[in-house]
Amino acid sequence: MPLQTIEPRRLYRQIAEQLRSLILGGEYPVGSRLPPERDLALQLKVSRPSVREALIALEVEGLVEVRMGSGIYVIAPEAATSAARVESELSPFEIIRARQLIECELAALAAGSPRTTDLVHGLRDALTLMEADIARELMPIRGDRLFHVRVAEASENGALLRVVTELYDQRNNPLFDRLGRHFERVETWRQAVAEHRLVVAAIAAQDPARARAAMHEHLQRSHDRFGAAWAGGDPAIKPTVEQEAA
Repeated sequence: MPLQTIEPRRLYRQIAEQLRSLILGGEYPVGSRLPPERDLALQLKVSRPSVREALIALEVEGLVEVRMGSGIYVIAPEAATSAARVESELSPFEIIRARQLIECELAALAAGSPRTTDLVHGLRDALTLMEADIARELMPIRGDRLFHVRVAEASENGALLRVVTELYDQRNNPLFDRLGRHFERVETWRQAVAEHRLVVAAIAAQDPARARAAMHEHLQRSHDRFGAAWAGGDPAIKPTVEQEAA
């Protein structure tokens, strides 16, 4: 038998595999409720965000169902052949951390841009687009993406722009998309717009340190919103037309 390439396995994938095996083996039969996220984290000695990503992965595969305010229930003993598998997907939390490392410095660079006035106008236009979608109870991805891309464009560095764009577009991976459907709603997006405005104010003031700090705070709060306690109801924001068609 030829040797197989060894791939490092992300923590959420290892957790998901353990839970998948327990479900398949009948430890958690169909209809049963899995232990709370907090208890699983304690038993496995891992962070709650890692457990959350594993549970979301199993939900994407059709093994479990997240019932807001009730718990995580087993709905199938194994994934259907047509179910999406997320073994190769990047973790949403590691994506946010990567963006935080890069985009904070890009915000600082943007604050020192010689074309600050034009940039600020462009960023405010992106926020207007976000607010218009929020008013329609749609996830304001178009405006949010435009905002972060425009900050990256101010660096005039094509490599950095590509990295930011590709990291942002990881929102479309099954894990990130499902996590967003549980935790992104009108109120959280309004909070995000307010955080974006602090970034714009710092860039307009041409204050790199303040811009760096404002972007760091925004992405940290984004991370924390995804790590917050499960809400008591279904997400209030509907997917956009483009997302529904995907």
